[in-house]
Amino acid sequence: MKYAIIIEKGENSYGAYVPDLPGCIAAAETRIEVVKLIKEAIEFHLEGLKIDEGRIPKPHFEADYVEVITA
Repeated sequence: MKYAIIIEKGENSYGAYVPDLPGCIAAAETRIEVVKLIKEAIEFHLEGLKIDEGRIPKPHFEADYVEVITA
């Protein structure tokens, strides 16, 4: 399964979260590291959901970009 992740760049670090999995977050000093950590966080989160609820939610969120021209 593929889950959409949102990556936010701060002044000195990166944060990431998963809209389909509330509470599933990660933070790191680099973008590469935060992507690695959020993948691990998703796997851990899904294991917990499977144990607690007996199911894994299917992804619903999608992410894309649109280009706009500003004056």
